[in-house]
This record gives sequence, structure tokens and C-alpha cells, in this order.
Amino acid sequence: MKYIKTQIPDVVILEPQVFGDDRGFFMETFRVDEFLANCSKRMFVQDNHSKSSVGILRGLHYQTENTQGKLVRVVSGKVYDVAVDMRKSSPTFGQHVGVVLSAENKKQLWVPEGFAHGFYVMSDSAEFVYKCTDYYAPESEVSIRWDDPELGIKWPLVDGELPSLSGKDEAGLSFTAAPKFD
Repeated sequence: MKYIKTQIPDVVILEPQVFGDDRGFFMETFRVDEFLANCSKRMFVQDNHSKSSVGILRGLHYQTENTQGKLVRVVSGKVYDVAVDMRKSSPTFGQHVGVVLSAENKKQLWVPEGFAHGFYVMSDSAEFVYKCTDYYAPESEVSIRWDDPELGIKWPLVDGELPSLSGKDEAGLSFTAAPKFD
């Protein structure tokens, strides 16, 4: 596994070594010893799996309590995945990392606690799986507007069409109004 630091050093791209032939492929997707050495000294307590259609945008989400670090990957399809630094004390506060994750490139993204996270589906459908360092706590979940001009995220919208959002995400807060971490 290659561990690639991004422009926000706490956010890491994991690129597995894939062994394949005409029968298929094999790859390691997670090793606790390597994760602890290269990403975070955190353990995972919950795994999630979602499926979404083209044009759906989920996020930008985070929890103010039971904060979650997430190790995310795509097992079918392709998404544009984004992590936004919500830590006021960080030199990268308010900045974001965006990366294409797909079943084809097999990359993963480590999104630490203190970040808002979201993804946009670029293929007909996508299955998105992720490990979390804490349990889902809907009462403390926050959603930030996907198109907040202060963040300036360049989402690769399919055919320039606006994304399909949940009601929660349509009512998302501005970055300025959203609660921050110290």
C-alpha cells in the first residue's frame, strides 16, 4: 500500500498494490499496523455501505459529537470525494481536498476527525464503503452547503446539471455559520 499525503497532510490517499491476471485481481484494502503508522492512531468501530445514482451528492457532513474519522473507497462506479478542514487551529482551516475514487483506480481516502466530508456520483451508479472511528450520531450531524462560495469546491458535475440532494443537504449551513472544531 502506498500512503500519499495531500495538500492537507492529515488527509491521506491510500493506493493499494493490485495483483491481477486474466482470472481477476487481489489486493489488501486495510492493514491495521500500516494504517496506525501512516494515517492515524485510531481504531474503527463501524463499517457502512451506500449505493447512489449518477448526479447524487451526499454531504458535506460531519458530527460535532462522536466525531468520525472515515476511511472511504468505491467498490462500484466512480465518485468525486471531498474533505473540508473544519479545525480552526489548523493551518489548512477552510481548505479542502478533492479526489476521484473509483472501482477502477481502487484508491481510498483517509478523512480524519474534524473534517466535513461529501461525495458526488460521476458514474451511472456507485457503491461507496467506509470505515468510521465512532458511531453515527444523527442528533449531532451537521451539513454544509455543497456549493458554498467560501469553500470554492469545483465539483465535476455531469453535463453541468445541478446535483440531486437530500432535504438535509438542501438545508445545509454556510461554511461561516457551521460549527467549527478548536
